Amino acid sequence: MNKKKLIENIRTQLIHDLDVLKQAAKATYEAATHEESKPENEYDTRGLEASYLAGAQAKRIAEIEELLVIFKHVDIKDFGPNDKINSTALVEVESNGKHSFFFIMAKGGGLSISYEGRTIQVITPSSPLGEALQDLKVGGIAVVENGDQFREYEVINIW
Repeated sequence: MNKKKLIENIRTQLIHDLDVLKQAAKATYEAATHEESKPENEYDTRGLEASYLAGAQAKRIAEIEELLVIFKHVDIKDFGPNDKINSTALVEVESNGKHSFFFIMAKGGGLSISYEGRTIQVITPSSPLGEALQDLKVGGIAVVENGDQFREYEVINIW
């Protein structure tokens, strides 16, 4: 798999998400500062709620902008079946007969993208699965604890 193209697709999705979020933040800011947002009485919190939302949106915008910089300057390493999983590895795993694809990055965990007919999720090395996958090779088994249950992921391929 071409990880450079994968990263380009992730950046394209992030740029789209950023544009949508900026439009929403602008609308929220306008709602928070609009004449109708002034409280009518001591229990009217519309303006306060809109300002909290605007603050959260501004924080998310900063996070996406940071991710865009990280994905623009990331040093991509190619991995083979005998290489240990580490940052920038694209990993195919099998668990309970289902194949999943994970792209390991220092930041951006939770992002999900459709690429070459597959859903690829970005995970961080500090996530439970990311931590379990660290230093494994093809054929290795990652075990993730979820409450009182354990789930095994067999490493099928590494790019």
